[in-house]
Amino acid sequence: MAKADQNRLEKNQLGLGIELAVKTVASTKAPSLPSPNFFVRPRRPEASLVFATYWRFAAVRQELFFGKIFDHETRKPISDPTLMRHKFTNVYRASDRVSQYLIRHVLYNENWSAENFLFRLLIFKFFNKIETWEALESEFGLISWESFNLDRYDQYLSKLMASGATIYSAAYIMASGRSAFGHARKHSNHLEVIQLLMNGNVAQRIAQLPDLESVYTLLLSFPCIGSFLGYQLAIDLNYSTLLNFSEDNFVVPGPGALDGIAKCFTNLGDYSPSDIIHYMVEVQEVAFERIAPSFENLWGRRLHLIDCQNLFCEVGKYARAVHPEVRGNSDRSRIKQIYRKSPRPQEAPWYPPKWGINDTVATDLRWNRLRR
Repeated sequence: MAKADQNRLEKNQLGLGIELAVKTVASTKAPSLPSPNFFVRPRRPEASLVFATYWRFAAVRQELFFGKIFDHETRKPISDPTLMRHKFTNVYRASDRVSQYLIRHVLYNENWSAENFLFRLLIFKFFNKIETWEALESEFGLISWESFNLDRYDQYLSKLMASGATIYSAAYIMASGRSAFGHARKHSNHLEVIQLLMNGNVAQRIAQLPDLESVYTLLLSFPCIGSFLGYQLAIDLNYSTLLNFSEDNFVVPGPGALDGIAKCFTNLGDYSPSDIIHYMVEVQEVAFERIAPSFENLWGRRLHLIDCQNLFCEVGKYARAVHPEVRGNSDRSRIKQIYRKSPRPQEAPWYPPKWGINDTVATDLRWNRLRR
């Protein structure tokens, strides 16, 4: 029996499984905070009851992820109506459908040069939509910097829009770039900034930088790339072979994460929002043991800053339904996105090879198929 499934089965048998019998994973009282060893400040933050919900949400959302992969009799249904009705990203960012597609089909499908790693990533991420990428591939063949023609891409994307296609993901709002490049259509400006990045030898420049923050700062110097997109691009570049920096030295809290932080803590004390995310990474093992002992990490990989940042965003949304009395810094009171199963076949999870977990994932999947 594979170790991950053995652990999961033992937890269910011992009664340590996720709170499947209850209607929600929401907490009803504020817990005491685990003590950090590194991120220590004179005035500690004060937790709200949503702090405990953060960890329980992570455990149940991760169980949903594993439930899609391992479908056999040891699985139990999850009855939380909010989690089952609405769309929430995975606990680990790299497990999300779009990130998985990026890793497998954009970054690692060929032995790309540094320039093509960057170019393909930029084309994919500016639209952040699998269907747009596949439409471009269908029209132009293998996407590469050497074959890129801005006018042809521009004309084809305009044609897609005229046919009624949506070429951008709704995951986040992109700056139009009109003030920088003057085009009426957003995609025309975005193609311009991609070409500007490539002509600026950014692939070679980032390879010489010392850390993730330096990469982020360089990206931020280009039009259309704000703090949120700049951080996302830096993380995605770090999935490739172009970079290999620690993910635990630098984080940029997005608007959703700031809302989630405001809901999880009544007072930040002397901690900044970035400090709070560092704190969550540091105390995760103690917090899960105390609050959500059923949590199973990603085949031995613990949560990193990007994952805890994303979790704050998702818990901020989740709290609108289960903690409506807790106000963050957003006026939103309902969750808009409804979960709809993707018509695409479920691919086996596959992660950046440098993480060293793909063999374990494959072993677990083989064992699961034998059990069916």
